[in-house]
Amino acid sequence: MIDILDVNDSGNTTDFVSPTKIKVIGCGGCGGNAVNTMIESGIQGVQFIALNTDVQHLAVSKAEYKIQIGKKLTNGLGAGMHPERGEAAAKEEEETIRSLLDGSDMVFITAGMGGGTGTGSAPIVANIARELGILTVAVVTTPFVFEGPIRMQIAEEGIKKLRAEVDSLIVIPNQRVFDGADKKPSAVQAFKTVDDILRQGVKGISEIITKTGLINRDFKDVETVMKGQGDAILGIGEGSGENRAVDAATDAINNKLLADTHIDGAKNILIKISGNEDVGIDECDEIVKVITASADPQVRVLWGLYIEPELEDKITVTVIATGFNSPNSSIPAEDAAVVEEKTQADSNIFSQGDFEKVLNPGKFTAPAAAREAVTPAEENALFGRTPQPAANRDSGLGSLFDSAPRETAKPSSIVPPANFKNDGDLNKPACWRNLDNLSRSIDLTKK
Repeated sequence: MIDILDVNDSGNTTDFVSPTKIKVIGCGGCGGNAVNTMIESGIQGVQFIALNTDVQHLAVSKAEYKIQIGKKLTNGLGAGMHPERGEAAAKEEEETIRSLLDGSDMVFITAGMGGGTGTGSAPIVANIARELGILTVAVVTTPFVFEGPIRMQIAEEGIKKLRAEVDSLIVIPNQRVFDGADKKPSAVQAFKTVDDILRQGVKGISEIITKTGLINRDFKDVETVMKGQGDAILGIGEGSGENRAVDAATDAINNKLLADTHIDGAKNILIKISGNEDVGIDECDEIVKVITASADPQVRVLWGLYIEPELEDKITVTVIATGFNSPNSSIPAEDAAVVEEKTQADSNIFSQGDFEKVLNPGKFTAPAAAREAVTPAEENALFGRTPQPAANRDSGLGSLFDSAPRETAKPSSIVPPANFKNDGDLNKPACWRNLDNLSRSIDLTKK
């Protein structure tokens, strides 16, 4: 952890360790690889944990703590693309996981979705962390396209479960390694790139907490932006030269970490600007304007400036954006409930079942209460109609028309002139004519 100077009552400085406790737990093979990459890169101020069913993979982990899950269930082997095994294995060691996470302020969960151990165990770990009141952020990957539809389906189902358990979720598609590369990487390079992107995600957020800035941001700012926010996006950009500020900001919002999503409509944005001592306030202004240009009009912006002389002429920008509307609904849940209530109360709105009854009249039956409440004679009297003979009618459409109300025109009370001649002249009022018992209704049941 970093050391921070404190001033006591006598005016002397005393050293104490940063109070924020951050832990990173890698679930499964991909999560474990990412943890090793983070440790090798020298990320400071965090504690690393590796969790796996595969003892061979745990043996090469550089994490300070290692948890073998599913000892009885998998006998030290993997979960074989069966997330339910990974889930059950994690539940076997629930108390061990709880004891290691207890007391943390923030937990990062990293995993590759689509396999067995990572996909199944990550939601369990997240649930434990949330129960302990810990800010929980997951940074996970989805499979390459060539890994097939079944693995992708497993990943999607796992992400759905994980999303329900974490405060914020960052999803990174592996396929972007291929799509964004000028030269197609080797398999080793591709997976190293994936691990490094996961490293960037954790490093970008954790350093906002563990480093001290000229304009400082800390754990509470990260918590404000990420607590209970669901999907999140994170971008890291770099720029140098005359337009370094705009270039860094543009690079951040077009970063691979923002794959398949956009910053548009974000309600919360946290920005970390890093550079040497000559970073201008006008450059900070440009960066914030570029990043927030398409955000929600009422966006909450938290930004910090960190002096890092080793960057020389470069500026780096880290962006965390949250507060997006759910992609599965265009209206809030409470509004959707109101719409449903109004729909049920509106007699002019018909359900699918109502339409099916009309389209399948042979199967139509009126509700029992309605049949018992009104007799045929009462119904005829109610509608002022003359009963129609049902003889020689088939079931189907005919039976439907039998059950439908029939209107019979009543004689007009207006008496025609004394010299009126009923000769069928259509120019004369219809109410004074009797066109040989013709009517304006059509009997569809006649053959």
